[in-house]
Amino acid sequence: MAIAEPYVAPPPRRSLRPRVPAPTFLTRVPGASYVAFAAVGTVVAVTIFGGVLSPYPPDIPAALPLSAPSSAHWFGTDEIGRDVLSRVLVGVRSSWWGGLGVILSGVVIGGLIGLAAGAAGRIVDSILMRITDLFLAIPGAVLAVAVVGALGPSYFHTLFAVSIVWWPLYARVVRGEITRLKASPHIEAARVAGSSRMAIAFRHLLPGAVPPTIICATQDVGGVILTLAGLSFIGLGQPQPAPELGSMSQQGLTFLFNAWWIPILPAVAVAMLVLVANFAGDAVRELLSDR
Repeated sequence: MAIAEPYVAPPPRRSLRPRVPAPTFLTRVPGASYVAFAAVGTVVAVTIFGGVLSPYPPDIPAALPLSAPSSAHWFGTDEIGRDVLSRVLVGVRSSWWGGLGVILSGVVIGGLIGLAAGAAGRIVDSILMRITDLFLAIPGAVLAVAVVGALGPSYFHTLFAVSIVWWPLYARVVRGEITRLKASPHIEAARVAGSSRMAIAFRHLLPGAVPPTIICATQDVGGVILTLAGLSFIGLGQPQPAPELGSMSQQGLTFLFNAWWIPILPAVAVAMLVLVANFAGDAVRELLSDR
Protein backbone atom coordinates (compact mmCIF):
# COMPACT_ATOMS: atom_id res chain seq x y z
CA MET A 1 0.00 0.00 0.00
CA ALA A 2 1.47 3.32 -1.12
CA ILE A 3 1.97 6.01 1.50
CA ALA A 4 0.60 9.41 0.50
CA GLU A 5 3.23 12.12 0.49
CA PRO A 6 2.49 15.28 2.48
CA TYR A 7 1.15 18.16 0.49
CA VAL A 8 3.65 20.91 -0.12
CA ALA A 9 2.27 24.26 -1.27
CA PRO A 10 3.89 25.63 -4.42
CA PRO A 11 6.01 28.74 -4.05
CA PRO A 12 4.16 31.99 -4.68
CA ARG A 13 4.33 33.31 -8.19
CA ARG A 14 6.57 36.30 -8.54
CA SER A 15 5.21 39.28 -10.31
CA LEU A 16 7.00 40.26 -13.48
CA ARG A 17 6.55 43.88 -12.53
CA PRO A 18 9.76 45.29 -11.00
CA ARG A 19 9.48 46.36 -7.44
CA VAL A 20 10.54 49.97 -6.89
CA PRO A 21 11.60 50.80 -3.33
CA ALA A 22 10.19 53.94 -1.77
CA PRO A 23 12.61 56.87 -1.63
CA THR A 24 14.52 57.03 1.61
CA PHE A 25 13.41 60.61 2.23
CA LEU A 26 9.75 59.66 1.94
CA THR A 27 10.13 56.76 4.35
CA ARG A 28 11.83 58.93 6.92
CA VAL A 29 9.60 61.99 6.86
CA PRO A 30 6.02 61.57 8.11
CA GLY A 31 3.18 62.86 5.99
CA ALA A 32 2.54 65.80 8.30
CA SER A 33 6.05 67.04 7.72
CA TYR A 34 5.27 67.87 4.09
CA VAL A 35 2.86 70.53 5.33
CA ALA A 36 5.53 71.97 7.63
CA PHE A 37 8.14 72.12 4.89
CA ALA A 38 5.62 73.64 2.48
CA ALA A 39 4.76 76.29 5.08
CA VAL A 40 8.45 77.07 5.56
CA GLY A 41 8.87 77.33 1.80
CA THR A 42 5.97 79.79 1.68
CA VAL A 43 7.51 81.91 4.44
CA VAL A 44 10.88 81.90 2.69
CA ALA A 45 9.23 82.93 -0.58
CA VAL A 46 7.45 85.78 1.21
CA THR A 47 10.69 86.93 2.81
CA ILE A 48 12.53 86.86 -0.52
CA PHE A 49 9.83 88.38 -2.70
CA GLY A 50 8.11 90.46 -0.01
CA GLY A 51 9.03 93.71 -1.74
CA VAL A 52 7.51 92.51 -5.01
CA LEU A 53 4.39 91.11 -3.31
CA SER A 54 3.72 94.29 -1.35
CA PRO A 55 0.82 96.05 -3.10
CA TYR A 56 1.87 99.48 -1.79
CA PRO A 57 5.03 101.12 -0.42
CA PRO A 58 5.19 100.30 3.29
CA ASP A 59 6.15 103.82 4.44
CA ILE A 60 3.92 105.99 2.25
CA PRO A 61 0.19 106.63 2.88
CA ALA A 62 -1.89 104.76 0.31
CA ALA A 63 -5.46 105.56 1.39
CA LEU A 64 -7.51 107.27 4.05
CA PRO A 65 -6.37 106.65 7.64
CA LEU A 66 -8.01 103.83 9.60
CA SER A 67 -9.64 102.28 6.52
CA ALA A 68 -11.14 98.89 7.29
CA PRO A 69 -9.94 95.76 5.44
CA SER A 70 -11.31 95.69 1.89
CA SER A 71 -10.52 94.32 -1.55
CA ALA A 72 -8.14 97.23 -2.15
CA HIS A 73 -6.43 96.93 1.25
CA TRP A 74 -6.75 93.39 2.59
CA PHE A 75 -5.37 94.30 6.03
CA GLY A 76 -6.73 97.85 6.07
CA THR A 77 -4.68 100.96 6.70
CA ASP A 78 -3.10 102.39 9.83
CA GLU A 79 -3.50 105.76 11.53
CA ILE A 80 -1.75 107.69 8.75
CA GLY A 81 -3.09 105.69 5.81
CA ARG A 82 -0.25 103.20 5.23
CA ASP A 83 -1.20 99.77 3.94
CA VAL A 84 -0.96 97.30 6.82
CA LEU A 85 -0.47 94.27 4.56
CA SER A 86 2.57 95.81 2.91
CA ARG A 87 4.08 96.64 6.28
CA VAL A 88 3.36 93.13 7.61
CA LEU A 89 5.10 91.53 4.61
CA VAL A 90 8.21 93.63 5.21
CA GLY A 91 8.02 92.91 8.93
CA VAL A 92 7.81 89.17 8.31
CA ARG A 93 10.99 89.39 6.25
CA SER A 94 12.94 91.19 8.97
CA SER A 95 11.65 88.88 11.72
CA TRP A 96 12.42 85.67 9.81
CA TRP A 97 15.91 86.59 8.63
CA GLY A 98 16.71 88.18 11.97
CA GLY A 99 15.74 84.98 13.78
CA LEU A 100 17.84 82.83 11.44
CA GLY A 101 20.78 85.21 11.87
CA VAL A 102 20.63 84.95 15.66
CA ILE A 103 20.41 81.15 15.45
CA LEU A 104 23.37 80.97 13.07
CA SER A 105 25.55 83.16 15.27
CA GLY A 106 24.56 81.15 18.34
CA VAL A 107 25.38 77.85 16.64
CA VAL A 108 28.79 79.11 15.47
CA ILE A 109 29.82 80.72 18.77
CA GLY A 110 28.34 78.04 21.01
CA GLY A 111 29.53 75.24 18.75
CA LEU A 112 33.14 76.40 18.82
CA ILE A 113 33.07 76.89 22.60
CA GLY A 114 31.45 73.49 23.15
CA LEU A 115 33.90 71.80 20.78
CA ALA A 116 36.89 73.36 22.54
CA ALA A 117 35.54 72.45 25.98
CA GLY A 118 34.66 68.87 25.08
CA ALA A 119 37.77 68.11 23.05
CA ALA A 120 40.31 69.72 25.39
CA GLY A 121 38.73 68.68 28.68
CA ARG A 122 40.17 69.32 32.13
CA ILE A 123 40.91 72.95 32.93
CA VAL A 124 39.80 74.32 29.53
CA ASP A 125 36.48 72.55 29.91
CA SER A 126 36.03 73.89 33.44
CA ILE A 127 36.78 77.50 32.48
CA LEU A 128 34.58 77.54 29.37
CA MET A 129 31.68 75.81 31.10
CA ARG A 130 31.82 78.20 34.06
CA ILE A 131 31.59 81.12 31.63
CA THR A 132 28.65 79.38 29.96
CA ASP A 133 26.97 78.86 33.34
CA LEU A 134 27.44 82.55 34.09
CA PHE A 135 25.51 83.51 30.96
CA LEU A 136 22.86 80.88 31.71
CA ALA A 137 22.41 82.23 35.23
CA ILE A 138 21.49 85.69 33.95
CA PRO A 139 17.97 85.89 32.46
CA GLY A 140 18.44 86.25 28.72
CA ALA A 141 15.65 88.77 28.24
CA VAL A 142 17.02 91.02 31.01
CA LEU A 143 20.54 90.95 29.57
CA ALA A 144 19.22 91.65 26.05
CA VAL A 145 17.19 94.61 27.33
CA ALA A 146 20.26 95.95 29.15
CA VAL A 147 22.45 95.63 26.04
CA VAL A 148 19.92 97.31 23.74
CA GLY A 149 19.29 100.01 26.34
CA ALA A 150 23.03 100.74 26.50
CA LEU A 151 23.60 100.70 22.73
CA GLY A 152 20.35 102.40 21.74
CA PRO A 153 17.24 101.15 19.91
CA SER A 154 18.24 99.65 16.59
CA TYR A 155 17.48 96.52 14.60
CA PHE A 156 21.13 95.42 14.54
CA HIS A 157 21.58 96.26 18.22
CA THR A 158 18.61 94.03 19.00
CA LEU A 159 20.07 91.17 16.96
CA PHE A 160 23.43 91.64 18.66
CA ALA A 161 21.86 91.65 22.12
CA VAL A 162 19.85 88.48 21.50
CA SER A 163 22.87 86.75 19.93
CA ILE A 164 24.87 87.39 23.11
CA VAL A 165 22.38 85.45 25.24
CA TRP A 166 21.52 82.68 22.77
CA TRP A 167 24.80 80.77 22.38
CA PRO A 168 25.17 79.01 25.80
CA LEU A 169 22.55 76.36 24.97
CA TYR A 170 24.43 75.28 21.86
CA ALA A 171 27.71 75.24 23.78
CA ARG A 172 26.14 72.81 26.26
CA VAL A 173 24.66 70.61 23.52
CA VAL A 174 27.89 70.38 21.52
CA ARG A 175 30.03 69.84 24.60
CA GLY A 176 27.78 67.00 25.77
CA GLU A 177 27.92 65.25 22.39
CA ILE A 178 31.69 65.70 22.11
CA THR A 179 32.18 64.27 25.61
CA ARG A 180 30.04 61.26 24.72
CA LEU A 181 31.82 60.63 21.42
CA LYS A 182 35.32 60.84 22.90
CA ALA A 183 34.93 57.31 24.31
CA SER A 184 33.89 55.82 20.95
CA PRO A 185 36.12 53.14 19.36
CA HIS A 186 36.71 55.09 16.16
CA ILE A 187 38.05 58.04 18.17
CA GLU A 188 40.49 55.71 19.93
CA ALA A 189 41.49 54.28 16.57
CA ALA A 190 42.14 57.74 15.17
CA ARG A 191 44.19 58.62 18.23
CA VAL A 192 46.27 55.42 17.93
CA ALA A 193 46.76 56.12 14.21
CA GLY A 194 48.53 59.35 15.13
CA SER A 195 45.87 61.94 14.29
CA SER A 196 46.37 65.29 15.94
CA ARG A 197 43.91 66.74 18.44
CA MET A 198 42.77 69.30 15.87
CA ALA A 199 42.12 66.63 13.25
CA ILE A 200 40.23 64.44 15.73
CA ALA A 201 38.13 67.39 16.88
CA PHE A 202 37.08 68.63 13.44
CA ARG A 203 37.07 65.39 11.42
CA HIS A 204 35.69 62.89 13.91
CA LEU A 205 34.07 64.65 16.88
CA LEU A 206 32.39 67.68 15.33
CA PRO A 207 30.38 65.78 12.63
CA GLY A 208 28.82 63.64 15.36
CA ALA A 209 27.54 66.75 17.15
CA VAL A 210 25.95 68.26 14.03
CA PRO A 211 22.55 66.39 14.05
CA PRO A 212 21.56 67.24 17.67
CA THR A 213 22.74 70.83 17.13
CA ILE A 214 20.59 71.17 14.00
CA ILE A 215 17.59 69.75 15.87
CA CYS A 216 18.11 72.20 18.72
CA ALA A 217 18.57 75.13 16.32
CA THR A 218 15.46 74.43 14.25
CA GLN A 219 13.34 74.17 17.37
CA ASP A 220 14.75 77.47 18.62
CA VAL A 221 13.76 79.66 15.66
CA GLY A 222 10.28 80.32 17.00
CA GLY A 223 11.63 81.41 20.37
CA VAL A 224 14.07 83.84 18.76
CA ILE A 225 11.34 85.37 16.59
CA LEU A 226 9.13 85.81 19.64
CA THR A 227 11.99 87.39 21.60
CA LEU A 228 12.78 89.85 18.80
CA ALA A 229 9.10 90.77 18.53
CA GLY A 230 8.91 91.26 22.29
CA LEU A 231 11.90 93.61 22.33
CA SER A 232 10.40 95.53 19.44
CA PHE A 233 7.07 95.67 21.28
CA ILE A 234 8.61 97.45 24.27
CA GLY A 235 10.34 99.96 22.03
CA LEU A 236 13.83 98.44 21.74
CA GLY A 237 13.62 97.57 18.07
CA GLN A 238 14.19 99.62 14.97
CA PRO A 239 12.70 103.12 15.29
CA GLN A 240 9.76 104.23 13.21
CA PRO A 241 8.82 104.33 10.40
CA ALA A 242 10.55 100.96 9.93
CA PRO A 243 7.89 98.22 9.82
CA GLU A 244 8.51 95.71 12.61
CA LEU A 245 5.75 93.37 13.75
CA GLY A 246 6.25 93.98 17.47
CA SER A 247 6.35 97.77 17.24
CA MET A 248 3.36 97.77 14.86
CA SER A 249 1.30 95.88 17.43
CA GLN A 250 2.43 98.16 20.24
CA GLN A 251 1.66 101.39 18.38
CA GLY A 252 -1.71 100.06 17.27
CA LEU A 253 -2.93 99.31 20.79
CA THR A 254 -4.49 102.76 21.06
CA PHE A 255 -6.74 101.85 18.09
CA LEU A 256 -7.66 98.39 19.37
CA PHE A 257 -11.39 99.08 19.76
CA ASN A 258 -12.03 101.22 16.68
CA ALA A 259 -9.39 99.79 14.27
CA TRP A 260 -8.61 96.31 15.56
CA TRP A 261 -6.68 95.27 12.44
CA ILE A 262 -3.76 97.59 13.21
CA PRO A 263 -2.51 95.79 16.38
CA ILE A 264 -4.09 92.36 15.83
CA LEU A 265 -2.92 91.42 12.33
CA PRO A 266 0.83 91.99 12.99
CA ALA A 267 0.46 89.92 16.17
CA VAL A 268 -1.23 87.17 14.15
CA ALA A 269 1.71 87.30 11.71
CA VAL A 270 4.13 86.76 14.62
CA ALA A 271 2.05 83.84 15.88
CA MET A 272 1.98 82.26 12.43
CA LEU A 273 5.75 82.64 12.05
CA VAL A 274 6.35 80.98 15.41
CA LEU A 275 3.89 78.21 14.58
CA VAL A 276 5.54 77.49 11.23
CA ALA A 277 8.99 77.51 12.82
CA ASN A 278 7.88 75.06 15.53
CA PHE A 279 6.29 72.71 12.99
CA ALA A 280 9.46 72.79 10.90
CA GLY A 281 11.57 72.09 13.98
CA ASP A 282 9.47 69.02 14.84
CA ALA A 283 9.75 67.78 11.24
CA VAL A 284 13.54 68.16 11.25
CA ARG A 285 13.74 66.39 14.60
CA GLU A 286 11.74 63.43 13.30
CA LEU A 287 13.86 63.32 10.15
CA LEU A 288 17.24 63.37 11.91
CA SER A 289 16.22 61.20 14.86
CA ASP A 290 15.64 58.24 12.54
CA ARG A 291 19.19 58.36 11.19
